[in-house]
Parts: sequence; C-alpha cells; structure tokens
Amino acid sequence: MRVGIPIWQERISPVFDTARRLLLVDLQGGQEQARGEVLLGGETWPERARCLREHGVEVLLCGAVSRPLCELLQAQGIRVVPFLRGEMEAVLAAYCSGRFAEARFRMPGCRGRCARRRGRQRGGNSRGGAS
Repeated sequence: MRVGIPIWQERISPVFDTARRLLLVDLQGGQEQARGEVLLGGETWPERARCLREHGVEVLLCGAVSRPLCELLQAQGIRVVPFLRGEMEAVLAAYCSGRFAEARFRMPGCRGRCARRRGRQRGGNSRGGAS
C-alpha cells in the first residue's frame, strides 16, 4: 500500500490544498518498505488528484482538505484521513500501529468526529469547501 503525506517543515502540512511536498511511503504488513518525496503538481483539484493517482497513492494522511477535493479523491478510490497534525514520522508510526486516532494527532477542535461532521460545519465555505 502506498501512503501519501503532504509535508511542511517535517510536519503534516496544515492544508492539503496548498501543500507543495508529498512524502510517499510504501507499506507492507504495517512495515515501511520504501519512501520518497515528490513535489505536488497542479493548482486545481483535478490536477492534485491526478498527481496522487500518478504516484499510486492509496491512502492520504493529511491536515485540513477542502470538501470538494476530498470527495474527488475518494471518488477516485483514494482513502482520505483528514484533520491530522504533528510530526510526519510520529503520525506515520501511529498510522502503522493503528494509533493515529489519538487526540494528539487531531487538529484542534476535532475530537475524532470531524470526518463525519464535515458537511455540517458552521460557515460552510469558511474552509474553502463548497456549501
């Protein structure tokens, strides 16, 4: 399985929509097999999605992501795990061991429920998502 993690200064990038670097990690049985880093191409949502597809990303671990981009990625078979924060190595280790749902890896205000509540956030468009 190939996991993609948008990174900024060795941390998960706070917003996937504007991230420039992507860490690619190949996992097998929860163990890292290989890793590399690429520059994220494209400014539009379809270009971003195409970049992830071209690099074989199956799971995206990310911070905030606009709802339309998240839905586009999911429609293309990419599992999106949004609203994560922290040092990329710690988040990756937690994902591999099944501990990434811990509160310390969640963005402020997300108590593990944000992925389910995305469409009901106040302000609708306040985070760049469609209403």
